[in-house]
Amino acid sequence: MLRTPALHRTPALLFASALLLTACGSSGDNDAKSETTSAAGYPVTLDNCGHKVTLKSEPKRAVSLNQGTTEILLSLGLADRIAGTATWTDPVMKGLKKANTSVPRLADNAPSFEKVLDAEPDFITASFVSTLGKGGVATREQFEKLGVPTYVSPSDCSAGKDNDSGGDGSRSEPLTLDTVYGEIRDLARAFRIEERGEQLVTELKERVRKATDGLPASEVSLMYWFANSQSPYLAGCCGAPGAITRAVGAKNAFSDTHDEWPQIGWETVADRDPDVIVIGDLTRKQQTAETAQAKIRFLETNPATRNLTAVKEKRYVLLSGQAMNPSIRTIEGIEKVAAGLRDFGLAK
Repeated sequence: MLRTPALHRTPALLFASALLLTACGSSGDNDAKSETTSAAGYPVTLDNCGHKVTLKSEPKRAVSLNQGTTEILLSLGLADRIAGTATWTDPVMKGLKKANTSVPRLADNAPSFEKVLDAEPDFITASFVSTLGKGGVATREQFEKLGVPTYVSPSDCSAGKDNDSGGDGSRSEPLTLDTVYGEIRDLARAFRIEERGEQLVTELKERVRKATDGLPASEVSLMYWFANSQSPYLAGCCGAPGAITRAVGAKNAFSDTHDEWPQIGWETVADRDPDVIVIGDLTRKQQTAETAQAKIRFLETNPATRNLTAVKEKRYVLLSGQAMNPSIRTIEGIEKVAAGLRDFGLAK
């Protein structure tokens, strides 16, 4: 367990004191409310990537450290339970803009541990181990030492994901949509809105069915480019792009690597010559060629890429960064890739 350095102690102690004052002030009506909460099914314990996460009452001030988990909470109608959000790559998912306006943005990228504590969280969620772990905002143990339960998306800390293999990690097993659905069910259970969670999962499954109905594209190869023009991050076999590719019945041009987002040279891309290039259209400013416009300009002017089949035929499918990560928006990725294959006349 990491020791909390002196500069972290002041907000941590203030937060702990606030929790103590809240507990000491409970009487009368508050006791009745506590009994009602218990009757509603708390405590709730979730089995999350080897951690037993116990919530003693309904979260009122959840902090989501990544856009992916924030969009799940918003989709479950929990905007009024979110005390803060952080680490965004894209505009909020369609249909959630109004709900998202009421959620405080702690930081566009990773917030400090102190900033999170200032929000007085009673539940912490994150999409990635790199966010809620050593080298990230803080470790799970740091929050749990203060009595704050934590949750990490199973898509990043289970299902065969190895986060210690370098880069963005690797997968020994392909990610499935069931893992994404499992996260929705977990978070719905944390707030005791299981029925709402099942309804959302049913809606997402129907969207996938509708998008892929009658769409075998087994002879079509796809390449997914997330970021960086000099040494591009391209999707390996088994992350969210793999789930998208399997759903539409196509092939991933780099299905022979288990790394999540390996950096691959353009000469190798030219040898594979994908039929369609799926492009990450990002709004962040961390790598070269973040936007789709910048990526397409590079592809059409660089000698190593301008003669690719997909470039000459302008077969580009644009996705948000969130759709290319394991998240609720992976379903959006399936819909857009499926629509692109139909538009290009590649769906047989």
